[in-house]
Amino acid sequence: MKKLIIIAGLCTITALTGCTKDTASNDIYDESGNTINVNNKRHELYNEGASRGVRNVSNNYGFVRHQKSPVMNDNKGNNHYAALDREQVANIISKQSTSIPNVNDVATLVTDQEVLIAYSTDSKDRNLTADQVKQTAMSVVPRYYHVYITDNKVLMRDVENLANTDSTSRNARNLVNGLITQMKKSPQGTRMNSNEDANGLTPDDHSKNRTNR
Repeated sequence: MKKLIIIAGLCTITALTGCTKDTASNDIYDESGNTINVNNKRHELYNEGASRGVRNVSNNYGFVRHQKSPVMNDNKGNNHYAALDREQVANIISKQSTSIPNVNDVATLVTDQEVLIAYSTDSKDRNLTADQVKQTAMSVVPRYYHVYITDNKVLMRDVENLANTDSTSRNARNLVNGLITQMKKSPQGTRMNSNEDANGLTPDDHSKNRTNR
């Protein structure tokens, strides 16, 4: 009788071990470094629908789980730059901005730290429309971004031309800064808050900009 009990116990342990292995292999988390993602295949910021063979984004939650690395300073603070799909972000901002009353055409450029938006409008309240366009962009991008806008239709071509520039070239930053200077001649909307100007810059940001010039 004791032998039968022992054999039965061993069979139970073996079965449980097999289940554990199966569960581990079907775990909803894919582990990579110190980040665990539900689905690492979701590279795009969004999917426009099932017509392209992808799942409807409205039926799925977005989830990422981060675990602190035991190695000091291993969690780099600038990893978010590479994670952002700038073209998709620009697409969303332009599309949402055209839903604003009296905004008819929107060109959006997203760099590693700014959003540049040129739009055409027949609005009678330029300041209100500028604030609406800016707030739309601010609601899409990470909070460290700065947003610059213009209702000067002539600058739409400049924004488009800048998109064709090699962002790694030495002259790219000068071109961006030059365009920002021209854009700021248009209404930029209200201040974001007491510590940030209309474009989302803090006093520290202004100091850094003066230092880098």
